[in-house]
Amino acid sequence: MSKVIGFVMVGTNDLEKSSKFYDSVLVHLGMKRVTITERYIGYGHSSEDSGVKFYITKPHNKENANAGNGTMVALSAETKEAVDKFHKTALENGATDEGAPGPRSDGNYYGYIRDHDGNKITARCLLS
Repeated sequence: MSKVIGFVMVGTNDLEKSSKFYDSVLVHLGMKRVTITERYIGYGHSSEDSGVKFYITKPHNKENANAGNGTMVALSAETKEAVDKFHKTALENGATDEGAPGPRSDGNYYGYIRDHDGNKITARCLLS
């Protein structure tokens, strides 16, 4: 087994609003919708039509979605400019700033946001 993570899923209380948000920000990371159902939407890299990597979903137990304390999803970006665009577009679409784009202590480049449901998401560009 060469992969540690098969996919990432974050909850939402408004699938339509969340999908519009993620459609606008994930494009900067080379991702697009690849799966759509009544309960969830899956995004994958634009070069891999069959590989869903990131889902937004209504919770299976029908309870309200909420963000986990200490939980964060890191999505890969090819360039610092892609991180900048991800972060800027997210804020323009109602996200909360959780850390402006820039280099961090590990030498890589990150931009942090919280989506409409409070999920903490970062775009990361490896510089080393």
